[in-house]
Amino acid sequence: VLQDGAAHAVDSSDQAFRTCAANAVRQAIAGAGAKVLEPLMALEVTVPTEFQGDILGSINQRRGLISSSNVSPDGTHAVICADVPLANLFGYSTDIRSATQGKGEFTMEYKTHATVLQDTQAELVKEFAAKRAAGEA
Repeated sequence: VLQDGAAHAVDSSDQAFRTCAANAVRQAIAGAGAKVLEPLMALEVTVPTEFQGDILGSINQRRGLISSSNVSPDGTHAVICADVPLANLFGYSTDIRSATQGKGEFTMEYKTHATVLQDTQAELVKEFAAKRAAGEA
């Protein structure tokens, strides 16, 4: 809502105010240092202990932050908890089954959003600019 503005019959129109508002929003967003966010998932993996090292490595490769790794009291299974970006979990079901000979399983649930890496954000901005230039966005 525009408050305390002056209007003139010659240079004030609905379109002029809309253009001014659009430019103000663009300027505010450019100056705010906006960041691209991605969903972060809480991942819990249960695997036989002989595969624990391989699974820890695969979580690290997927930019996962491991919060705990516990071995069951009988020493047969390990439970690994980590936070992993959702984009890096596509195909994880196949990978974990292959790495554990079908004996591993995992669950994931939404946890929060986190900023993407700077190079990823730059790539996304570049792709958007290319689509916008081509008239797709």
